[in-house]
Amino acid sequence: MKIKVGISSCLLGQEVRFNGGHKHSKLCTNTLDTYFDFISECPEVGIGLGIPREPIRLTGDTASPRAISTNNSELDYTDDLTQFGQQKAKQYDEICGYIFMTSSPSCGLFRVKVYGENGYPQPGGGRGIYAQAITDANPLLPVEESGRLQDHALRENFITRVFAYHNWQQTLTAGLSHKAIIDFHVTYKYCLMAHSPVDYTKLGQMVADAGNSEPNELGQRYFTGLMTALTHVATRKTHTNVLMHLQGYLKKVLSSDEKQELAKIIEQYRIDQVPLIVPITLLKHHFANHPDPYISKQAYLQPYPEDLSLRNRI
Repeated sequence: MKIKVGISSCLLGQEVRFNGGHKHSKLCTNTLDTYFDFISECPEVGIGLGIPREPIRLTGDTASPRAISTNNSELDYTDDLTQFGQQKAKQYDEICGYIFMTSSPSCGLFRVKVYGENGYPQPGGGRGIYAQAITDANPLLPVEESGRLQDHALRENFITRVFAYHNWQQTLTAGLSHKAIIDFHVTYKYCLMAHSPVDYTKLGQMVADAGNSEPNELGQRYFTGLMTALTHVATRKTHTNVLMHLQGYLKKVLSSDEKQELAKIIEQYRIDQVPLIVPITLLKHHFANHPDPYISKQAYLQPYPEDLSLRNRI
């Protein structure tokens, strides 16, 4: 069953942009759609604007900009886009992520141009009106924009978060309990260590004290901490730390030559000579030959389907 993910319609090749064009993303339609069931939306069309249409832009304060027609300053679409986003957010209770169109005054997530009174873009930019409404309604939802997905590390981070979010929703569906939360934490222990060692420690302490909290309350606190931690992009340094921890589980079963080879590969990754997939593949090989019941539960070795090849370039 595919994971439901929201997406800007133009990224699927739909001709809904102000000029009647699109911004087709082959990454989305040729790769990610294997695992994602995309729920598409063009908010500007959704509020009744035509195709083609006069473009809009953000003006005013970068923290709370207005969406104004570029050719008629009296046409303000801010409230319509906000209300449309709030309405859609209520309908999107099953989505586990959202991919927005870069730079769009309605859908852009980061550094969207916001024009000041002098007619020039202001430093830092802002967020699209519809995107702001969606993220305000669900601040833990994994979100990313199309342009940033071209960065391999950011792409891997987003996909990791989507699958983690989906797996948590499955845990909720099965029924939340202290055991379910602890089991989930065990599964994501090394993912957390790679993304945020500080949050890894905090969440470990939270779970260790699980018996003192009601499961639903604990689950909400844990999930908030989990998704916050995973927003941190794992680094070569933090990945190396995890790889060395995993290596420790093999010290009693590998030969001297195998230990040296594994240590060498991990060091080559640390100094940026090989991508992450190389030490991961070797570790998976050794754990296949020497199964460990604890490591077999870890999502870190495969947090998403292998054929997405996300670790080949990080």
